[in-house]
Amino acid sequence: MAKIDELNKLLSQLLSSSGDIEGASIVSEDGLIIASALQQGIEEGRVAAMSSAMLSIGDRIVTELKRGTLEQIFVRGDNGFVVVMHAGAHAVLVALAKKEAKLGLIFLDMSRTAEAISKIL
Repeated sequence: MAKIDELNKLLSQLLSSSGDIEGASIVSEDGLIIASALQQGIEEGRVAAMSSAMLSIGDRIVTELKRGTLEQIFVRGDNGFVVVMHAGAHAVLVALAKKEAKLGLIFLDMSRTAEAISKIL
């Protein structure tokens, strides 16, 4: 199975494992989409660019404030959450979650998926 097929399968499994995750993507550190399972109407390129920027800022914050290694970033809005976490050395996993989502479960599911992604990439 090709790498991209494996990555798309992992994203599908992530979405099916949590009814609270509405979309997910795998993005390179430099802001390019590697694989995606986003809702219709959500622009992949925009998600990729913003996720890359969030990761860069998050890495700088934890370094400058001596908080260790960045594990995850999440942003809460009126309509839900955006969660970003490293998925190997050169990629990030991004998930869009409902506003009533149970974040602990999402973090757990995303951590498992990110680990599997890092093994593929």
